[in-house]
Amino acid sequence: MRFRNKHLRPVKRCRPSLLIWSIIGIVLLFHLYTLNQMQSNQIQPPIYYSDQNSITKELETVEEEALHVTTARSRRNPRAVRRKGSQKPPTIIDEFLDKSTEVHELFFPDMTRAINPLAEGNDSTGYFYPGQIWLDTDGKPIQAHGGGILYDEGTRMYYWYGENKDGPTYLAHQNAAARVDVIGVSCYSSKDLWSWRNEGIVLRGEEKDETHDLHKSNVLERPKVIYNDITKTYVMWMHIDNANYSKASVGVATSQNPTGPFQYLYSMQPHGCESRDMTIFKDDNGKAYLIYSSEDNTELHVSPFTDDYLNTSNEFRRIFVRRHREAPALFKFQGIYYMITSGCTGWAPNSALAHAAESMMGPWETLGNPCMGGNVIFRHTTYFSQSTFVLPLPGLPGLFIFMADRWNPANLRESRYVWLPLAIGGVSDETLEYSFGFPLWPRVSIYWHKRWRLPDGWRDL
Repeated sequence: MRFRNKHLRPVKRCRPSLLIWSIIGIVLLFHLYTLNQMQSNQIQPPIYYSDQNSITKELETVEEEALHVTTARSRRNPRAVRRKGSQKPPTIIDEFLDKSTEVHELFFPDMTRAINPLAEGNDSTGYFYPGQIWLDTDGKPIQAHGGGILYDEGTRMYYWYGENKDGPTYLAHQNAAARVDVIGVSCYSSKDLWSWRNEGIVLRGEEKDETHDLHKSNVLERPKVIYNDITKTYVMWMHIDNANYSKASVGVATSQNPTGPFQYLYSMQPHGCESRDMTIFKDDNGKAYLIYSSEDNTELHVSPFTDDYLNTSNEFRRIFVRRHREAPALFKFQGIYYMITSGCTGWAPNSALAHAAESMMGPWETLGNPCMGGNVIFRHTTYFSQSTFVLPLPGLPGLFIFMADRWNPANLRESRYVWLPLAIGGVSDETLEYSFGFPLWPRVSIYWHKRWRLPDGWRDL
């Protein structure tokens, strides 16, 4: 028999509610500490302009869109279905990638709905139509995929560089990804970002020399150009690969003029690491960076360039380790660096993520999916597109153009451009990766619009 010691006091157990409130208190104290650190480091909260809000209010309106498609019929023989059982029906993304479906036709409208700067006397002048064919001033579809834009102070022109995919799509072997032979990098010029003049191919592929990086059998993707103020040179970086994507390198070319011709210099693997999807970013102080997907696309690397922008420095940082992110697009607002990335799902679209950092070298923190409007499917597929570049708009602080590609692996020359307004403001919807606090960055929002335009006189605002 066990006897109870009457002199022992009963043990008081901690109530769950008390434990929860203690944790909440610790989190709030840490959050207040972080805010105090921001103030001591002179990090200012974002400034919003009332005049600008009235100008861009229409662009920042959440526009919903229903997706009307018929259910795809199974192509399997009814007897095979009874014998082997039914299979999973195709997803909306499967049908998007299948050129024989109604869904595919919906997202790749024909020339009758093209954006045409030559057409006069209609109400479409100056309007962007995401996903529709976009014609240049010669009346031909623009070929500038995976590209980026340079604003040149000397000419006061915008230059759009991108992959020319105006060739037949094929598979190099049975398990290969769809491809087009290397044609080169196209360049287009514009003063208004809507009407684009074809400046030709400024970096050409190589027809004969099979050992050359730019031989037609290889891969040239995501070209970007920045201007070096010290050397007075336009510097192009791009993803260089072979048909099997095992070379995984970056290439460098230079020119004395924004419209080329660019002279190809060499390729390399920065810091001895694989480099596939990549971009470059030039900061306000003239320092520039290479950002690339590495380690079999499981992480991104960030490295400063040398002063001449022709090589990377010895310093680099690994970010988003084991996160499988690619297609980085960088921009900056009020001292904070932002990045849009894509998941790694081949040609199939997926959810974008927005990230922010106080320094290009990190730490980088994830803010969540930036897509607003459309519908659930649109938001989870980045409007059936993949990020390539984010363009700041002078006179409209906090407003940018999000540039993306809607890839068509069945016919890559028919891939489309998805340009949409991107705004910074509001509260982010995910907690920080590196602390227990709530996001200190404003939300990054990409707004869906079937049709939109920049405010009148936007360059003079």
